[in-house]
Amino acid sequence: MKIHLHKNDLPDGLDFGSSIAVDTETQGLSLVRDKLCLVQISSGEGEAHIVQVNRETFECPNLKTLLSDTSVEKIFHYARFDLAILKRDLQISVTPVFCTKLASGLVRTYTDRHGLKDICRELLGEDISKQQQSSDWAAENLTEGQLDYAASDVLYLHRLKNILTERLLRESRFDMARACFEFLPTRAELDLKGWGEVDVFSHHLRANH
Repeated sequence: MKIHLHKNDLPDGLDFGSSIAVDTETQGLSLVRDKLCLVQISSGEGEAHIVQVNRETFECPNLKTLLSDTSVEKIFHYARFDLAILKRDLQISVTPVFCTKLASGLVRTYTDRHGLKDICRELLGEDISKQQQSSDWAAENLTEGQLDYAASDVLYLHRLKNILTERLLRESRFDMARACFEFLPTRAELDLKGWGEVDVFSHHLRANH
């Protein structure tokens, strides 16, 4: 595993190919309160590029261009949250998307364990550490442990996507999964607009109080 840390933006001239794994780290999980701190990217070949964003300006033209490029597939684990954060702080829409957590939920129906650690252990035989999950991602100087954790969140996503795609096709659920992936930017927008805990498809729709 090779980790590249970049301050503020990706450097010029990087070529990630047609498919990238993406993750974000924030100071917390509130879409109202907690700012974006890091964006991690991998092309699936054992390297991770970690961008420590400027949390005052969010000026990162190279990163925004890559994430906004509709010719590049973006693989996330729990894309719903990441897409909302990227929309809110970087002001970009990210498509097309593949979400390994959503795909896992559609084909690994024999379990309710769809976290990245769980599916990496079962599908890849990889035991990834979640020790740094609760961490100060806004720190100016990140520890080696934080960088290793951040990188691990993107290094396995390409392999997971391939295995989960095979299972989706086997169970004739790939078209349904793709429709769910296409809906994710709208789901993220609903979260940002205050419908995060409301099932707008429910017959008995109740207002939040």
